[in-house]
Amino acid sequence: MKIGILGSGAVGQALATGLTAAGHEVRIGSREAGKLAGFAKAQGIAHGTFDEVARFAEVAVICVKGDAAEPLARQLAQALAGKVVLDTTNPISGPPVNGVLPYFTGPNESLLERIQRAAPQAKVVKWMNSVGAALMARPKLAGGRPAMFICGDDAGAREVAARLSAELGWQAEDVGPAAMGHPLEALCQIWCAPGFLRNEWAHAFALLRP
Repeated sequence: MKIGILGSGAVGQALATGLTAAGHEVRIGSREAGKLAGFAKAQGIAHGTFDEVARFAEVAVICVKGDAAEPLARQLAQALAGKVVLDTTNPISGPPVNGVLPYFTGPNESLLERIQRAAPQAKVVKWMNSVGAALMARPKLAGGRPAMFICGDDAGAREVAARLSAELGWQAEDVGPAAMGHPLEALCQIWCAPGFLRNEWAHAFALLRP
């Protein structure tokens, strides 16, 4: 697939290299056209502006900071119309308070749903928001293949997210519609807790079955 990574930070770079290794045609974008030149040259991955990458993509992956995600989706709504949009973001509003990341969303709402409203013709799925960038591609964990929880209103888009999860070494766990975005985004707060408490960051969630 043609996959466009919208974001130049650690998450965007990890997913760009991981998805390229999985055989996809990947481009990575940023607000500043030349910001990713060094990374793009080193990894052999094409780069461009957000708009260029969004128009290229069959599947777009939003990897910007949480407070930039909704405005970006609104800005690119036309380019993203009809496409699968994978949302890796969390609504983090600042540093942890007593070990808990504060969120700018209210109770029973999610950034996922805000992004979906900002780009109403896109097929938005929450994805890769509950683990750190270092483990996103081919995680090596003693407990086996970890779980990546996904949700969104379009079943076909969730299937795409599940397939890409498997290619990156994850077991996708489909929990249904976009209304599940609030509890899925809370997983980021839980994932970070061992890090803030004990400086432990090399872990992931799993769903155990009989």
